[in-house]
Amino acid sequence: MGYRIAADLLVVLHLAFIAFVVLGGLLAWWRRQIAWLHLPAVLWGVLLEFNGWLCPLTPWEQRLRMLAGDAGYRDGFIAHYLLPVIYPAGLERDMQTLLAGIVIGVNVLIYGALLVCKRRAG
Repeated sequence: MGYRIAADLLVVLHLAFIAFVVLGGLLAWWRRQIAWLHLPAVLWGVLLEFNGWLCPLTPWEQRLRMLAGDAGYRDGFIAHYLLPVIYPAGLERDMQTLLAGIVIGVNVLIYGALLVCKRRAG
């Protein structure tokens, strides 16, 4: 039971990290210092998607699931948990590139708006 709880907590952490990568720039409106954490996280998320790399949290979660007696899964975290909900066909290379582009686009908009507001205010 402990391994299953640890795997579930890791899924929550993984989802929180993905949310931070996509929308963490909004936190920079509140505390500008957060950008120093957020921008490297965005870079990491984009590199993972563009290069088709597997996030290190995925094999860790799969290992915990196997130790708990559950079946693991073959595909990555996004393909296993998120894409079946959003894109039933599954994760393909083109989809990974699109996801990386969305992350870049959202963050360019957020940081662009932040810079415009900062220039107007100061």
